[in-house]
Amino acid sequence: MNNGTSKLLHLIALLCVAAVAIALVSQHVFGMQPCAWCVLQRLIFIAIAIVCWLGLLLGRRSAGIRRLAALLVATLSVGGIIAAWYQYTVAANLFSCAQTFADRFMVQSGLDAALPWLFGIFATCSDAKVSLLGLEYALWGLGLFVVTGVLAAVALLRRK
Repeated sequence: MNNGTSKLLHLIALLCVAAVAIALVSQHVFGMQPCAWCVLQRLIFIAIAIVCWLGLLLGRRSAGIRRLAALLVATLSVGGIIAAWYQYTVAANLFSCAQTFADRFMVQSGLDAALPWLFGIFATCSDAKVSLLGLEYALWGLGLFVVTGVLAAVALLRRK
């Protein structure tokens, strides 16, 4: 097993789990209610973590599986970058993000009703515009998606 690639996939997964944990603490402890784009990004972070850990589990003896996992993570990271950028530049300036892609996707998937503590949409995008250490949450998410994408690219391009 390529130790470097495995460590990168573990690191990516842990960063994503930490991001979701911080979002949940912000919501349930500090009362910062999420919008549709916030919960879509949570879903992407969770998907990235799952892909990383599945890639590690299934790719114990196969570098190809780990590379495929890294490719999927890079693709999901691009999706996360787009979601965070859209939230920051467009959705946060709208009165309501109802009927945007994120809202429709989360509602039609049923995740908002099945796991409201994790995927419930409780705020509009303009109401969810909150800063942490001087940066909006959307920008923190965007930055982390960039980091996961870069780390996935490094894992993908590593030699055996």
